Amino acid sequence: MKTIRRLIYVEALKAVAFVTLGFLSLFFFFDFVDELQSIGKPESLAYGPAQALVYVTLLIPSHLYELLPITVLIGCIFVMARLAQSSEYTILRTSGLGPWRALRTLLLLGVGFVFLTFAIGDYIAPASERTGQLLKSRYQGTFSLVGNTGAWLKEKRGNVSYAVNVVSISRDGSLRNARIFEFDEKGYVRRQLLASSARIVDDHWALSDVELQDYNTRADANKAHIMTTRVPQMDWPTTLTAEMVSVALLRPDRMSTIDLFDYISHLEANGQTAQRYEIQFWRKVFYPLSCLVMVVLALPFAYLHFRQTGITTYVFGGVMIGISFFLLNNVFGYLGNLSNWSPWLTAAAPGLIYSVMSLAAFSWLVLRR
Repeated sequence: MKTIRRLIYVEALKAVAFVTLGFLSLFFFFDFVDELQSIGKPESLAYGPAQALVYVTLLIPSHLYELLPITVLIGCIFVMARLAQSSEYTILRTSGLGPWRALRTLLLLGVGFVFLTFAIGDYIAPASERTGQLLKSRYQGTFSLVGNTGAWLKEKRGNVSYAVNVVSISRDGSLRNARIFEFDEKGYVRRQLLASSARIVDDHWALSDVELQDYNTRADANKAHIMTTRVPQMDWPTTLTAEMVSVALLRPDRMSTIDLFDYISHLEANGQTAQRYEIQFWRKVFYPLSCLVMVVLALPFAYLHFRQTGITTYVFGGVMIGISFFLLNNVFGYLGNLSNWSPWLTAAAPGLIYSVMSLAAFSWLVLRR
C-alpha cells in the first residue's frame, strides 16, 4: 500500500502544482496589466515597473489561498481520470485498493492541503497583503482611502464611549486626519480631538498636532461654550490596536482568523453589529476544509469507464465545479449578510452542499456500480 499511496500522492502533487502554477501565472499577468495604468503618473513618479512587479508578487499568496481548493479539485480529477483511462487504476483495484481504502488515501492527501491552505490564509497572505499595500502607498505617494468618510470605530470604557474616525493610512503606516469623539453616560458629546496624524503604539495612540474641543453646551444658554485648545503632542489611551484599524480600513478577508476574532469581540463589547465579520471569520475556519470535499469529488472520476475519449471533458467539468464552488461561496456570504443568517451556517453551507454532492457521486459511481 505504501507504493500505491506514493504513486497517487506524487502524481496528484505534480498535477496540483502544475495547475496552481498556471492559474497563478494568469492572475499575475492580469494584476500586472492592471497596475500598468498606475505607472508614470505625475503624482507617483517613484512607482515604476520594478515596484509594480514587487507589489503584484506580494499578491500571489492571497490568490494562492483562494485558488488552492479549486486547483486541488482539478489536479486530482486529472490524475484519477488519467489513471482510469490508462487502466492503471483497474490494476490498483485488483491489487487491493478498494473504494474505502482509496477514499482514506485521498483524505490523507486532503488533510495536507487543509493545513497548507490554513497556513497560507492565516499567516502568509495577511502579512504579504499588508506589506504590498504599504509598499504601494509609499512609492505612489498616495494614501489608502476608505470611501469618502474613512473608517469608523467605537470603544467604550466605563460610562464613557468613543467614536473614532480614520480617513486614511499614510505612506509610513501612520493614520491621517484622525478624529475622536468622546460621549458621556447620556450620549452627549463631551469632547472632540482632531489630530493631523496618529501612530498606534502598544496601548495608546500618539497624536500629533492635536486640536481639543471641550463642549459645555448642557449648561444655561448664557453659559454654554466650546473651549478650543491646541497641543503639539498627546497620548490617547485606547484598546484599539493596529490590527483592528486594519480590519476597518482593509478588506476583512485579508485578515487572519485571530485578528478577526479579536475585532468581533471588540465590536460586540461596544454594542456594534459584527455580522459581516462573523461570516468572514467562519469562512476562514471552513474554507481550508473544502480541500477535503474536493478530493472526495475527484475520486469517482477514477471509476468512469472510457477508452477512446480524452479526459479534456472531465477536466473541464472539474474547472466548472471549482468555479461554481467559488461563486456559491461568495453568494452565500452576501446573502447571509443581507438576510441576517447564522454566520457559521452561512459559511459552512457551500461546503455542506458540495459534501453531499461528493458523497452522492461516490455512493452511485463507486459503491453501487
